[in-house]
Amino acid sequence: MKKFVATLALVPLAFGLTACGSSDSAETVKIGVVGSDEVNDKLVEVAKNEGINIELVEFSDYNQPNPALKDGEVDLNWFQHIAYLSNYNVEADDNLQIVGPTVIYPMALFSKQHDSVESIPQGGEIAIPNDTVNEARALQLLKANGLIEFKTEKDTPTVDDVDTDKSKVKVTPVDATQTVISMESVDGSVINNDFIKDAGLNPNDALAQDDPANASARPYVNLFVSRSGDEDNETYKKIVELYHTQEVQDVVKDVTGGTAVEVNTDVSELRDTQKQLEESKKNS
Repeated sequence: MKKFVATLALVPLAFGLTACGSSDSAETVKIGVVGSDEVNDKLVEVAKNEGINIELVEFSDYNQPNPALKDGEVDLNWFQHIAYLSNYNVEADDNLQIVGPTVIYPMALFSKQHDSVESIPQGGEIAIPNDTVNEARALQLLKANGLIEFKTEKDTPTVDDVDTDKSKVKVTPVDATQTVISMESVDGSVINNDFIKDAGLNPNDALAQDDPANASARPYVNLFVSRSGDEDNETYKKIVELYHTQEVQDVVKDVTGGTAVEVNTDVSELRDTQKQLEESKKNS
C-alpha cells in the first residue's frame, strides 16, 4: 500500500477547504500521507497551478492516517489500498470512502543473503509486514514461490494458517517500516514498494514479486480516500485527475523504477470491490 503505506497496504494526506468562500483565494486541501515522497511534491506543484493548495500531513506509520481523517485532522489521505481500507472500516466501525484510484504497487521479496528464491535454505527466516492485509498478501507471495504451505486455503491467511511442518521457511511478522531493517538479520524480507527507494533497493533485484496487472490484484489498488459524503467533492476529484497527469506519472515512474502500474478503473467498480470486501469480513 502507498507509504504505509499503505500499502499496503501495502505503501505509506488531507484536504481542508479553508478558502472556499472567496473566489480570489486558492482552496487548501490537507492530505494525509505516510512519509515523504517526490510524487506528492510534484502533485502539490501541479495542483497549485490549478488553484488548489495541497498541504501534506506526514504520518510515521499506516495506523495514523485513517483515524486522522475520521477526526477531521485531514481532508483526504493517500497511502492505502482497497483491502486495507475495507479492513479498517470494519475493524474501526468507520465508513471512509474511495475518491479515486492511483496505482498498484507490487509487493516483493528481497534478500541481502541470497540471490534467488531457490538459494534460501530450509529453515530460513523471512520477515513480512504485520498489518492484517499486507501480512496476507505477503504470505500469498511466499506460498506462490514455494516457501510456505497453508493448513487450508484462505483468501486472507495469517501466520497462524502457515503449516510450519510443510513450509521451507519460518515467517516473522514485523511492522512494515521495519521490513527493510530486518534484512540485516533474516534470509529475506517482503517489502512494500513504498520503502524500496528510501532503502536504496533496486526493484530489479527482487527475488520475487506479485503481479500488479493481474485481475486478482484489484483489492491492492491504492487510493485517495475521504470521509463518507465527501467522496464526490469536485475539488477532491480534480486532485485525482491531476495525479494522473503526465507530469505526475513521470515522477511515479522514476521513483518506483517503473514498477508501479497506473490504475484508471472506474471508481464505481472500486467502490463495489470495497463493499464486497467489507461484507466478506463482516461475515467471516
